[in-house]
Amino acid sequence: MTTKKRVAVIGASGYAGAEVVRLISGHPHVILTLLTSRQYAGQPYDNIFPAFNERINLSLESFSLDDAVQKADIFFLALPHKASMNIAAPLINAGKKVIDLSADFRFKNQSMYENYYQPHAFPQLLKKAVYGLCEINHLEISKADLIGNPGCYPTSVLLPLIPLLKEKLIDLTGIIVDSKSGVSGAGRSPSLGTLFCEVNEGFKAYKVAEHRHEPEMNENLSLAAGENVQILFVPHLIPMTRGIVSTIYVRSQNDEQKLRACLQTAYENCPFVRVLTEGRLPNSAHVRGTNFCDIGIKFSKEKGVAVIVSTIDNLIKGAAGQAVQNMNIMLGFSESAGIDAMPFPV
Repeated sequence: MTTKKRVAVIGASGYAGAEVVRLISGHPHVILTLLTSRQYAGQPYDNIFPAFNERINLSLESFSLDDAVQKADIFFLALPHKASMNIAAPLINAGKKVIDLSADFRFKNQSMYENYYQPHAFPQLLKKAVYGLCEINHLEISKADLIGNPGCYPTSVLLPLIPLLKEKLIDLTGIIVDSKSGVSGAGRSPSLGTLFCEVNEGFKAYKVAEHRHEPEMNENLSLAAGENVQILFVPHLIPMTRGIVSTIYVRSQNDEQKLRACLQTAYENCPFVRVLTEGRLPNSAHVRGTNFCDIGIKFSKEKGVAVIVSTIDNLIKGAAGQAVQNMNIMLGFSESAGIDAMPFPV
């Protein structure tokens, strides 16, 4: 019998970390052996997330490098930006595989990362890291030891746009992205802006044209197009727990059928991207709790504008599910192992 790979989740007390724990706990080829948290060290995991009562029997531990390298083979880092790089580097040096859910290894351009985050302590690892957009960088991921797991907004935007840019079916200029996210995208740490009374019955734009996910999208769209692409990105906060809907406006000389056919061809062998048929547009409720990205298109011939709507669950395809999908590709498992849940019908 093949020995299961051992998995550690570093930063298991946040929303993304908890989702990784949930998915890995049902995975057929790996086993959870280490969960860490600075804040809750020493506590049983189901004290922090009672939903896991009698399902997850591990307690949270403080992170110790020497202990960690003995206990696990694969490491998911669900940590704040900057904290991840300081843990990823010694783990890579110890021969471990690392999937980082922060932004620390998402950029190839060091200065772009540092302009929006902070100085990078291990710039040499940026060349080694692979941007973990699974459907686009599958081959590179399969050979990687270090993955920069994409941001949630970028996942919802890059998947519909990259094939169209590669085939030169849309204009490079004037791309507008209007995205809405549930409150869990802000993380589990309490803050005034995410309190129930501040969010409930409200709907607002925030960080307009200055969100840190915009340069991440620009870098990857430019790589796909082979020339500079600069989008206008406007994120919004909506009063629901999870889900992202991105509405993307692009100019094109091509018709709706050609744009849809391009996406269908690009993703025909990808289990988690669903290109909807004519007349159908996505709904965040239809991907909730799953690793799916649903994409729909409506074209206005009179205006020469295509409206592309994309939706994901920000905690699954936008974080933990894509991280597990990356692990599956890295280790040669079925791409959908452990993350092939059927969507909720209502």
